[in-house]
Amino acid sequence: MTKLILSTSNVMSDGSSIIRKNGAHKSNLELLNSLRSNLLAAQQDYSPPPSATSDGQDGIPKTHISQRTPCSLWTLREGSDYYIPTIDWSLSGLKEERSQYDITVKLFYLPNISVKDREKHTKDAVDLVLKELGAETIDLLIISFPGMSFEGDCEWEADRKNSAQGNDQEEVETWPFLEELHDRGTVKKLGLAEFGSEKLARFLSKVKVRPAVDQINVKDCCNVPPPLIDFAKREHIELLTHNDCTDILPSGTLRELLGQGPRGVGVLSESKRGIDGMKGELTSQWVAKYTAVIHDRGVIENKGYFAVAELKE
Repeated sequence: MTKLILSTSNVMSDGSSIIRKNGAHKSNLELLNSLRSNLLAAQQDYSPPPSATSDGQDGIPKTHISQRTPCSLWTLREGSDYYIPTIDWSLSGLKEERSQYDITVKLFYLPNISVKDREKHTKDAVDLVLKELGAETIDLLIISFPGMSFEGDCEWEADRKNSAQGNDQEEVETWPFLEELHDRGTVKKLGLAEFGSEKLARFLSKVKVRPAVDQINVKDCCNVPPPLIDFAKREHIELLTHNDCTDILPSGTLRELLGQGPRGVGVLSESKRGIDGMKGELTSQWVAKYTAVIHDRGVIENKGYFAVAELKE
């Protein structure tokens, strides 16, 4: 079994190859195009000299597949971990003192993944982000549970529908090891995503460390539901809005990205094309989005994603 670790590097320092559409709210477009851009850039950085790839035998031009840089040149395997692409940790880190930044991490637990795996996934995500930013602490860790959203014809309906979403028991069972991160000082504040007034009230009654933030996406309704505004005010919970996609990594997305097709990078095999590569059942595990904001200027200096999948070979 192999753990595939995909990364975008810092999307704030990337070029125009990352496609962004105005108004494309609640979309995973940034994640997917940032991943693709970083993988293609790595292939280019490690590609052989042009003379070695310009033509095939007898002067016949090679296809985009045969022109690909061998994966062994731009990826890295460390035990059962497989980094796509290779990460040069010597280039990681923040430009200024850690005290100048607010670091936020949003961790997306994906559907159909066992709850018992969440502790390991959380540890892996936090460790990767801290290593990438060269930091020891996170200011805010927001957890996005699967199956949660704010959708409805109005904010009242969205809040009502939200109360029956997700899985209360699994969400409460997940919280203790997040509380441990808080107690150790690794994470200063914990937060939730897409919790309406009723969901949040039930949750608060069952946890020790209360979430300091509730982050919601109201693109598919109207405004922040008044019951949630009133409840958050009484409980001293900060409400934040966001444009992240709740279905951040749909099934099949990574296989297309890593496959042999026109939009793939050639890591995974494809029997229909008779092309070799890694073989096995691919399951997306989690996604982490991180931002480092220089708080006195409100400038995002570093922003990126990690996406992790498991390949059963």
